[in-house]
Amino acid sequence: MPTVPRRRRSPAEIHAAQAVSGERKVLLAAPRGYCAGVDRAVIAVEKALEHYGAPVYVRKQIVHNLHVVTTLEEKGAIFVEENDEVPEGALVVFSAHGVSPAVIQSAEDRGLRTIDATCPLVTKVHKEAIRFAKDDFDILLIGHEGHEEVEGTSGEAPDHIQIVNGPEDVDNVTVRDPEKVIWLSQTTLSVDETMLTVNLLKERFPTLQDPPSDDICYATSNRQAAIKKISPSSDLVIVVGSANSSNSVRLVEVALEYGAKASYRVDFANEVDESWFEGVSTIGVTSGASVPENLVHDVLRLLADYGYGDVEEVVTAEEDIIFSLPKEIRATLKAMGDSTGGVGGRGPRPKR
Repeated sequence: MPTVPRRRRSPAEIHAAQAVSGERKVLLAAPRGYCAGVDRAVIAVEKALEHYGAPVYVRKQIVHNLHVVTTLEEKGAIFVEENDEVPEGALVVFSAHGVSPAVIQSAEDRGLRTIDATCPLVTKVHKEAIRFAKDDFDILLIGHEGHEEVEGTSGEAPDHIQIVNGPEDVDNVTVRDPEKVIWLSQTTLSVDETMLTVNLLKERFPTLQDPPSDDICYATSNRQAAIKKISPSSDLVIVVGSANSSNSVRLVEVALEYGAKASYRVDFANEVDESWFEGVSTIGVTSGASVPENLVHDVLRLLADYGYGDVEEVVTAEEDIIFSLPKEIRATLKAMGDSTGGVGGRGPRPKR
């Protein structure tokens, strides 16, 4: 990757940089940033604004990123918490995190036009919940209570699903029949912590079934694998992502668990604290799955100002996932002669 250009540094910046002697460099993790599900959801809102005009209402944040939400608001999107804030008959987009059947019904009751931008990987977990509830399984949903994705999934089968927040919740789990229990998970969790929770659950329920396929999404797994690769060599890891982004917060935790001496999350480059650079030679940089790449470039430019202009991209996987746009958008685009049909996340997919 090319060296990031520098600008003239202020006296304060020069002073901070002088605290480090010897080589200074950045290890840039790949994959990072936008995944296919995020790309799909953001483009869905942009296309809705383009073809239907403002305002377009969005229930919850379309993705958990402050910059993305603010940018879409400037284009005419209006973000609401619930359907009852949307005028009757208006257009509302459901976020990438998914919604429960009750939310869909409330939209129908208000006569709302809807676009479902739920990530297909979240939809997969919903379908698993429906399937196993129909077979009368107890479903242990590993995830963070109150997270939108967990609320949406648990709403598919509330009488069959228990939420397990993590290892500390395992002892509180009760089931009707230990022979008919399966675990599912929120797609954005720490892979390591999820498997710790699963192993503890299996100690209690030895016949606990695994989901038909991995519930933690490829993007979350890939970004955690990448940060594990660079953390042992990093004095400091900076994760670009918002506070309510579960996968971004997990990246900070994983960095610390895998050897980074310090790790911080920022939404924007101007949140980076120069005191973090004291005694730091190598800085790792990554971003969550809902973060546009320009925000990472802003951080790299700032780091170059402090003398960390040598950037090495560390690629652990390649991604080529493509998702079709929501069917409501595809139908509109087809009618208007727009051939745009699918979007893919930028960044790698696992090496097989």
